[in-house]
Amino acid sequence: MYHALIMAGGSGTRLWPLSRKDRPKQSLALVEERTMFQVTAYRLQPLIPLERVHVVTNAQMAAIFKEQVPGIPAANYIIEPSAKDNGPAVGLALTHIAHADSDATVAILTADHHIGKTAEFHRALQAAYEVAQDDYIVTLGIMPTYPSTGFGYIERGDAMETRHGLDIFHARRFTEKPKQEVAEAYLADGRHSWNSGMFIMKCQVGLHEFRRQQPEFAAALARLGTTIGSSAYDDALRAAWDVAPKKSIDYAIMEGAERVAVIPVDIDWSDIGSWASLLDILPKDAQGNAFFGDQVLAIETSNTLVRTSDRFVAVMGLKDVVIVDTPDALLVCSLDRVSDLKQIVERLRQDRRDDLL
Repeated sequence: MYHALIMAGGSGTRLWPLSRKDRPKQSLALVEERTMFQVTAYRLQPLIPLERVHVVTNAQMAAIFKEQVPGIPAANYIIEPSAKDNGPAVGLALTHIAHADSDATVAILTADHHIGKTAEFHRALQAAYEVAQDDYIVTLGIMPTYPSTGFGYIERGDAMETRHGLDIFHARRFTEKPKQEVAEAYLADGRHSWNSGMFIMKCQVGLHEFRRQQPEFAAALARLGTTIGSSAYDDALRAAWDVAPKKSIDYAIMEGAERVAVIPVDIDWSDIGSWASLLDILPKDAQGNAFFGDQVLAIETSNTLVRTSDRFVAVMGLKDVVIVDTPDALLVCSLDRVSDLKQIVERLRQDRRDDLL
């Protein structure tokens, strides 16, 4: 049966000061009135009903998400003890889903992606689910529009087949965030797609790759699987987490996986990882500005994002700037430095300003 897993454990520090540890970006309404998590869950309908949507996150965020999307069963929330990148989170989730449905095929998604073309997304998922039945791990590759150094890339190899009007290829190689000249070559050769971080696989195939590439963690997961629903579960989870590798899913299993296919897609995708990427997808005025609410007055200002709650903000003579006004913090940042906001968060942590984290 087809399932979906939403990974929703990230902190979103590059969207500070709006995103905080107790309300990270997945729980916020950034693009529309619904939160990112709500958009992700409801976007799957009707292809994957809410009762087959699973969520891996921390305990604090699970309580928030349960209120935001009440249709997801409480039993479908998988709680990770601590953040160890998303590789261990995926292994833990696959163990739980396979325990509930040993024949499950799952789409691994994240809660902070913008996808503008829902019908195309459904078509790609349907094709991926079908290809996965031949024991492939399938990834959705995003057609690059510029030579990004912030995304990983997937090089496609020989063509496999066509399903639902989409061409499917063997995946030849994964490359993490390349240098500028390499990214330019990838864009020019037409064989590379951005790595969207969306993977579709049989649970058993994913767990096989963990056994092959992360054997110590996989053995602990196998022991954990026998304790689900019992009083021994908490101890088994702690034991598994003690040996969990702090690796992304790409490094943990994808780069070394035996059978990987890629489907290049055009789904109007964006990874909302910074204020700059958010500005790219928001509606803008003739000068390229994006303003939240009607409390902004802009004069001779261009390519600028202003987000305020209830305070009036006037800007003049600005270009390529982000301004985010919250009740307890104000951010003013050059657009080309928003990817470095982790430096502010780290300084606040060093200064023990927990009230602002």
